[in-house]
Amino acid sequence: MRKKILVLPGDGIGPEVMREALRVLDWLQMEGTLAFEIEEALVGGCSIDAHGVPLTPQVLDKARAADAVLLGAVGGPKWDTVPYNIRPEAGLLQLRKELGLFANLRPALVFAPLVRASTLKPDVVNGLDLMIVRELTGGVYFGQPRGITTLPNGERQGVNTQVYTTSEIVRVARVAFDLARLRGRKLCSVDKANVMESGKLWREEVTRLQAADYPDVELSHMYADNCAMQLLKNPRQFDVIVTDNLFGDILSDEASMLTGSLGMLPSASLGAKDGSRQPAMYEPIHGSAPDIAGRGLANPLATILSVAMMLRYSFGAPEQAQRIESAVDQVLAEGIRTADIMGVGSVQVDTRGMGDAVLQRLSTRPSG
Repeated sequence: MRKKILVLPGDGIGPEVMREALRVLDWLQMEGTLAFEIEEALVGGCSIDAHGVPLTPQVLDKARAADAVLLGAVGGPKWDTVPYNIRPEAGLLQLRKELGLFANLRPALVFAPLVRASTLKPDVVNGLDLMIVRELTGGVYFGQPRGITTLPNGERQGVNTQVYTTSEIVRVARVAFDLARLRGRKLCSVDKANVMESGKLWREEVTRLQAADYPDVELSHMYADNCAMQLLKNPRQFDVIVTDNLFGDILSDEASMLTGSLGMLPSASLGAKDGSRQPAMYEPIHGSAPDIAGRGLANPLATILSVAMMLRYSFGAPEQAQRIESAVDQVLAEGIRTADIMGVGSVQVDTRGMGDAVLQRLSTRPSG
């Protein structure tokens, strides 16, 4: 069966890194192990330029019909003065909301050859392999009321509302517990239950779910500020972390930098299963990096690894996913680097050169 993939390269370095990911998909098809129906479309700033909005209804319909969406990056200073409701990032938020992508999986994995690329000491990050599960469609980014108003005394007031329901908490916690069962059977739930009612509800519901359905998974709780500190102090104490939209946004970026580069890490955003179908979007966690766009400096590995996540979680092809991940590991072990992960004795390549290196290692690996 051919899998439908909607490819949204986006803005900045998005098209550059996406080209290398598409080369990997083409290689998989030529090998004959998998077959894809790939369609490209616009999202973000490029869609604003072409259509006046960051996401058109037509592209949204294509995303709904796809088995998975593969996204590059959106945004850039060119669109900084555009109203919030039609900024490039609004298109991304709309995709997540309309597809019901409530669970964001962001791994923080330190590849052994890149241990010294981290700003932390090697003995702190060596062997790090954690997963952050971030709730993606609720919380303060979507809560109402929100906005900026002028008070009677002339002062301006900005308001954003943090809101969570039991069902929103339980469904993302269940994803995290299921992942923990496949890993180290250890889950840390992160909140601010000491000062926020939404955090208190979060902690109560996660605790109740563990007692009812996941007694085999060790559950701990941690305040978000302490978690931020512990990620720097002793990140290997964590296996799976589950947290809300705002804290997950911040903590997953922090965790990603433990690995040495934002250019190395993929992500998956998953929705609820409906029979055999499950909405999903895969994207690198780095931004559009407009300052280096078009210069061949972008690291495509996070996008290529996002393809591996797509194979694993959406297409039931863990062996092919592992082959991609192993090829990336081999390239790094041989000292091949883009500018963002250069080290002493490394060989620097451009975006295309990194794609070439990954494809060469894939081609030389046994297919059986």
